[in-house]
Amino acid sequence: MPTDAARNLEQPLLGTGGLLLCRAAPDAVAPAAVLLRRPMLLAPAGRGWSVLVPAGLSWQGEEEPVDLVLDGWAAALAVGAPWPVLALWWDAGRAGFSLASGVRRPVGYVWLADGTPAGEDEAMRTFAGRLGLDPVFAVQALDGLTRPDAEADAAARLRGVLAVLAHAGLALPTGLVPVRPADALAEAAWTARGVRRTDRAGWREVVRPELVEASVVGPLMRGRRARLLAAAHLVAGSALGLWGLGRRSGGWAAAGGLLVAQGIAGLAYDRFRSDGARLPVPPD
Repeated sequence: MPTDAARNLEQPLLGTGGLLLCRAAPDAVAPAAVLLRRPMLLAPAGRGWSVLVPAGLSWQGEEEPVDLVLDGWAAALAVGAPWPVLALWWDAGRAGFSLASGVRRPVGYVWLADGTPAGEDEAMRTFAGRLGLDPVFAVQALDGLTRPDAEADAAARLRGVLAVLAHAGLALPTGLVPVRPADALAEAAWTARGVRRTDRAGWREVVRPELVEASVVGPLMRGRRARLLAAAHLVAGSALGLWGLGRRSGGWAAAGGLLVAQGIAGLAYDRFRSDGARLPVPPD
């Protein structure tokens, strides 16, 4: 008898939707996800993985293709984080993914609804390398997804990507599979173990000094290097935000806005802590 996960993977491609997979634990992802200023549901997704699911459908009214929306969110999350973010997306005509990691150019792949490959083969090798996947098994499996296959539609291709990531510890909660419409994904996410609303994460999670300074980015939070990094974020974010607005791309405009916010916050944090001040802890 097939398991719940197996039954989920047998679902056909049904509608427009997307997921964000972060190569980090939920506690590390939550502060960055808050800055998206979008209602998101965050849940554990296996060893060293988290999944973000849009909690509502308001983003579908932005008159942008789902791939641009999800790719912009992934870039905004990854640009200031030490972990990569994978956007999985699909609609009636196509499906694909985009991996964002730091300030490097995102890498991704696209398939038509019938499974016809519509990307560059080399992208799969870059994808595997940036995620630290097995250079033999993973690369061979991913290369197979770029070959013609009359029996594999877009949903099957995405299932193949998930199968490869499962060997790297990914284990999506029941119902969170890239073959369902956005409202069904959000409904399933509410029942996931350990799920939380990122737009309701406590202010304490975002600004508590000991949390930030104990993280892997702690050495870049105070001092001359921190100020230079914050200034660079301001310059790059302003340029990216204006470019996104000019193209009417909400996703890229959000990425620019996040960079600007990080720059302002970085400068303010360095000044505040350098003065020996303690950030207030609000009451629960």
